[in-house]
Amino acid sequence: MSKGKLAKFADMETYENVFQYPYSVVDHALGPDGQRLPRIPFPMQGHWHEQYFHNQNPIVLELGCGKGEYTVGLAKLFPQMNFIGVDIKGARMWTGATQALREGLGNVAFLRTNIEIIDHFFAPGEVQEIWLTFSDPQMKNPRKRLTSTYFMERYRRFLVDNGIIHLKTDSNFLFTYTTLMAEHNHLPVLFRTDDLYGGGQGSMEDAEFARLLTIRTYYESMWMERGLNIKYLKFRLPREGTLEETNIEIPLDDYRSYHRDKRSSLEVGK
Repeated sequence: MSKGKLAKFADMETYENVFQYPYSVVDHALGPDGQRLPRIPFPMQGHWHEQYFHNQNPIVLELGCGKGEYTVGLAKLFPQMNFIGVDIKGARMWTGATQALREGLGNVAFLRTNIEIIDHFFAPGEVQEIWLTFSDPQMKNPRKRLTSTYFMERYRRFLVDNGIIHLKTDSNFLFTYTTLMAEHNHLPVLFRTDDLYGGGQGSMEDAEFARLLTIRTYYESMWMERGLNIKYLKFRLPREGTLEETNIEIPLDDYRSYHRDKRSSLEVGK
């Protein structure tokens, strides 16, 4: 029988590789008089290298890491880099955090928080790359898409100038939306393919590409079983310049998630 949710949360309270700072802890806390207290700063903001990883290797985030298997997989493939998986779902995160501890992976950490406040946890230039793996496409709410201008502006606050964003998705809607966003805002695209396991357009080191194909998440395996192509986009995010939404209509995905139909009766979104 699998470990229960409460037991997993209890485990993670003792895990040295897990930091739990949900929105309710970090922001808008109330004092005894009912007044809002100043925002509680995250003590390791700007100090991840020396206080946790104890090296100066590049830091890479996976936002919406789910069970954390991709974060762990990347850490094992690239031991010369540091990886932090971020998600609000602690019971899922427990899987990757537990594996990382059992395997002694010192280049892995997990942060349980809301991605809307991700810029509270890292200092300017502290992160070099961001992975977005199978994010909810949020077809009805552009502001919640992890490749929207709303989130891109937050990434700019801690990502190095021209830092790299990786998008790996089964959603044609999110892939098209992000491609149009990159084109409209003149963000340099390094690699793009609508069939990751069937070929691509652009340029990527063959060895790196081959290694990335060896990591498949729980959800990715389900999408592939269903016959869906896995799409991948790699682009740079300059720190300067105004980012704009494209406002172009995009056909909606004809499903919402595994074994579910789409929730909206609309055919296109922006």
